[in-house]
Amino acid sequence: MKNEKIKLTLDDSNIVDAQTPLIVSASRATDIPAFYSEWFFNRLGKGYVRWRNPYNGKDSYVSFDNTKFIVFWSKNPAPLLPFLPILKQKGIGCYVQYTLNDYEAEGLEPSVPPLHGRIETFKRLVDELGLGSVVWRFDPLILTDRISAEYLLHKISNIAGELRGYVEKLVFSFADISSYRKVGRNLSEAGINYHEWSEDEMVEFSRRLADMNLGLELATCAEKVDLSEYGISHNRCIDPELICRLSPELEPLIRNSKTDKGQRKLCGCIASKDIGTYNTCPHGCAYCYANTSPVSARQNYLLHQQNPDNDSII
Repeated sequence: MKNEKIKLTLDDSNIVDAQTPLIVSASRATDIPAFYSEWFFNRLGKGYVRWRNPYNGKDSYVSFDNTKFIVFWSKNPAPLLPFLPILKQKGIGCYVQYTLNDYEAEGLEPSVPPLHGRIETFKRLVDELGLGSVVWRFDPLILTDRISAEYLLHKISNIAGELRGYVEKLVFSFADISSYRKVGRNLSEAGINYHEWSEDEMVEFSRRLADMNLGLELATCAEKVDLSEYGISHNRCIDPELICRLSPELEPLIRNSKTDKGQRKLCGCIASKDIGTYNTCPHGCAYCYANTSPVSARQNYLLHQQNPDNDSII
């Protein structure tokens, strides 16, 4: 699956080189469905986006000329719903990685909608896209002085019951706070006393999760721990098998796809192009690794609103 380059004419008539990905990721870096759906579909109509590399600050361009599939990532994809017919008109397939956590009582996700509304959104998406097109994520699983492993299992059981008949798979990960100093700092500043998972705790939690017999395929995201004894696999969030199931015509194009070298070492995703921008998601999640701080993310969101027709998020 090659990501070739083309000559692209910009809105201002300048000509630049642009990538032409088959699969677009929207986005690991920010919640495009929740906050930038209108912008995204405007850019899809324009045919390209500008993307700034977060490590070197250089701009590059991404053309949608060759795009046949989009993987959305969101905690509130409700704003995406009215735009989905556009994808069908363009012959572009999609699925949604839907992070549906329950941290309401603890206030860890202060700006996501109430849980009952997010569950209803999940069902509406499945009704629109079909079973299998919405993957449930409880991600990350975080331990604090108020949240025990037992309590997390209870939360998962409750949501699974609400989603029965609408979901096939649950993807989860264990909060790895020590790997992200800014996350530990933000949690401490918010007065949240967190606890890192030990491997023994991960294994015991997973054993108990499997014993709940939820009727779901279980998988972890970018975790080293081997949980295959409990029928839990290592997930591929940008998953060639699911893409081919939903868009069979793409099978010859992605049959031999390799894992994405631009992701974390333990990531199983195949290659795609992520078009999101870090530090632009105003959900305000206390454990977020994609924002420097909730305040700066909110400022960038307001900056976007001043220029919503921009060729990049900010």
